[in-house]
Amino acid sequence: MKVYEYGIEHQKNLLLFQCAVEPSTALLSAAEAMGKDFHVFFAAAEGHDPTEKTDFISVEKYAHDAAEYLKERGIRELDALYGVSMGGGAAIRFLLAENIPVRKAVIDAGITPYPYPKPICRLIHGKDCLMVRLATRSRKVMEMAYPPERWTPRGEDSKKHYDWLMQFYKGFTGTTIRNVMWSADNYSLPDPIPEIGTEIEYWYGEEEKKARKGNIRFVKNLWPQVKMREFPGYAHAELVLIYPERFREELSRFLNE
Repeated sequence: MKVYEYGIEHQKNLLLFQCAVEPSTALLSAAEAMGKDFHVFFAAAEGHDPTEKTDFISVEKYAHDAAEYLKERGIRELDALYGVSMGGGAAIRFLLAENIPVRKAVIDAGITPYPYPKPICRLIHGKDCLMVRLATRSRKVMEMAYPPERWTPRGEDSKKHYDWLMQFYKGFTGTTIRNVMWSADNYSLPDPIPEIGTEIEYWYGEEEKKARKGNIRFVKNLWPQVKMREFPGYAHAELVLIYPERFREELSRFLNE
């Protein structure tokens, strides 16, 4: 796993986990923006970094590898933790399983484990893998699902951006797709669930509210004290991917309260 660091001159620290099926580089602008205020550790998921030839294994390994990296650097506690989508699941796993105290955490549209029997989970997994394969192999499908005029980062040429994305996806392995789609929805949590003192917000975009209904219920059951934050007019992971400066404002607001 590759870890990008920004703002190493700052005393307060922040660990970031990324979403699935996006190159890690898509979140570097947000990580760099947060580096203006924090020492940022951005943990790029295996199988998602263009500079490495690896496969994604599991959410559990993603969270554990990040924890081991921090410990090797002498980090024994965190001021802040952020994870989006699959990375939100990694943040949940990290909070409960890695024994590194965290003062504040944001779980942005975090995916939570399915409550369904395994045969149903396998059916969902097959459908999800097929959808991802279609989107990552067909530019037409990708642009229908994520219109370039909306999903191109500000200041970039949309054609060049999508040319690069499709080139990246040529190296996105079947192993990574299968493991991501399974683990993001079926990762394990400790039993019993330990108590933690972290102050937590759960974020979601207004346009994904229905899709996140089960995740919101799961997180509320896990931590009744969690605060919900809805972002009007936003879709899944749009804030962190497309608007890094607003992302910085919103995350800093919570972390500095």
